[in-house]
Amino acid sequence: MSGAVAEQIKIRDAVDVDLAAIVRIYNDAVATRMSTAQLDQVTVEERKNWIKDHSPNRHPFWVAEIDGEVAAWLTIKPFIPRCAYSGTVELSVYVDQRFRRRGLARMLLEEAIARADSLGITAMVGLIFAHNEPSLKLFGQLGFEKWGLLPRVALLDGVYRDLTIMGRHV
Repeated sequence: MSGAVAEQIKIRDAVDVDLAAIVRIYNDAVATRMSTAQLDQVTVEERKNWIKDHSPNRHPFWVAEIDGEVAAWLTIKPFIPRCAYSGTVELSVYVDQRFRRRGLARMLLEEAIARADSLGITAMVGLIFAHNEPSLKLFGQLGFEKWGLLPRVALLDGVYRDLTIMGRHV
C-alpha cells in the first residue's frame, strides 16, 4: 500500500455490531447488478441472523477493517447441503466502494485459501456473473479456474446474464 500513512488492515470474525456496515456494503453491490442476483435492498432486520448462521470453525464470516471501519467482508458457506459435498464451499466477497482497489478482496480470499485445510475445505467455488470481469480476473490470479458456465440464468433489469463457476482445489 502506498501513501504517507499506512492503513491498519485487520481481518477478523464478523460480530453483530458489524451487521449495519455489512448490509450497507451489500446493498451498494445490489445496486450495481455486478455481483449479486439480489434485486432489492435488504435490511439489517432481514439479515439479523446472517452472522449467526455462520460457524467460525467451519463456515466463517470475516470482515476486513481499515483503521477500525468495516471495509469489506467474505463469507464461506456450504456449496450444496449434501454430505458428499461437505468439503466444498462457496465464497462470496464484497468491498465497500470507498475502499476498492486496495487489495481487500484479495486479502480476504488469500486468508480463505490459507485457512482452507484447518476449516476442512477441499474445494472452493465462486459463482460470478460473466460480466464481472474484475472478480473473474482476481479469482483467476488466485488459482481459480473456470469450472463451468450457466448461460442466461439471471435476469437483471431485463437483461439475461451468464453465471461463471470459478473453482479451486485446496
